[in-house]
Amino acid sequence: MFKASLENNNSPELGTVTVEFPIPEAQYEETIRALNGIQSGAVVEQDCFVADIGTADCPALERLIGTMANVDELDWLGKQLESFDRYELLQFNAAAERFNLSSVGEMIDLSRSSREITVISDFNDLENVGKRHHLTLLTTGVPEEQGALVGTETAQRLIAGQPGHVTQYGVVYDNGMKLEQAYDGRHLPQSWWAENCLIELEIGAQGETDKKKFEWVQLPTSQIKLERAMLRAGIPSCGEMQILFSGSRFSDEVDCTLDVEHGSLFELNRLCQICSNFKEQDFVKLGAVCQMAKPACAANIRQLAENLDQCDFAPDAHTPEELGKYMIRRSGRYEYDEKLKDFYNYGDYGVEKMLREGGEFVDRGYVSYHGALTLEELMRDDPAESYQQEQEANMEGMAW
Repeated sequence: MFKASLENNNSPELGTVTVEFPIPEAQYEETIRALNGIQSGAVVEQDCFVADIGTADCPALERLIGTMANVDELDWLGKQLESFDRYELLQFNAAAERFNLSSVGEMIDLSRSSREITVISDFNDLENVGKRHHLTLLTTGVPEEQGALVGTETAQRLIAGQPGHVTQYGVVYDNGMKLEQAYDGRHLPQSWWAENCLIELEIGAQGETDKKKFEWVQLPTSQIKLERAMLRAGIPSCGEMQILFSGSRFSDEVDCTLDVEHGSLFELNRLCQICSNFKEQDFVKLGAVCQMAKPACAANIRQLAENLDQCDFAPDAHTPEELGKYMIRRSGRYEYDEKLKDFYNYGDYGVEKMLREGGEFVDRGYVSYHGALTLEELMRDDPAESYQQEQEANMEGMAW
């Protein structure tokens, strides 16, 4: 999205750190260390002097050159703008000039409301202008005149009905948009849902009732990001934190077990890191396995997720016949011949499989486990180590 050259305003001789925003997750800790090397990169303080900004898509950000900013503010803004399409970026650029904004806090607030305005950059195409304006009003909830037509008439009504403000990006029509403060200079506001987000939370200090002082967190993330979020929220330790659940990509079976509001933030993050490459069918399978295994906490679920390949799952199979039909027709383990369908005994095969594996039917289908450890042992911390210790103990007992 953009690159910024950051310096220590009090000691420019310490050098310049060039950062690409939004910061790639794998480079975040390295970036903080580099900024610490020039005595910058604080959690809350705006201690980075923006010496230069390079961007092709959002020239309005150049208005930040010569100002002070916090690295997490710039990172938040980069992520927000990266989610914008071309017209949304045009709206942001034009609005920044229209309202003469030049601080990162103002830019953060603007990014949450700039999509409410209409920008006309080509008055020769009023048909598309009208359609775009109509969509803007629909998506932002701004009331439109009853019976309004979509197209040239809508554009003409817009031009005649409110003053336009000329910018280098086009003429801006505010549509009643008000620039409201959402960012208080410490607690970064909630915004986009990242593609890799599995759990969305708000964290605050124990006993805090002002929701504006909670910090918005998406998991998985790096440990250093979690620690910095805790500091911004004024949380001195994990034991003095309250967690509010906002959303999840996990199945209901997993969400009910997690007990997010009383669990460990860092254990939840570890679970999300393990599941970060899951496909939709993996989340469904994990939910079914959890219903069978009955884990008690996020750490138990993490162990199940790490060993999901040790479980078999037949989705939507709730009877022995449905199980046999899935295994023979859909599992890919057998070469199914449609001409012999009347000769397959699905029910007997399903019963035999259940007896052999000790599996069970749950809400989402049939589940079985075929690992060396019991499920209870598997869900312990470091189950392989525990298994090895038990085997060594058994061998010593046999030697006696």
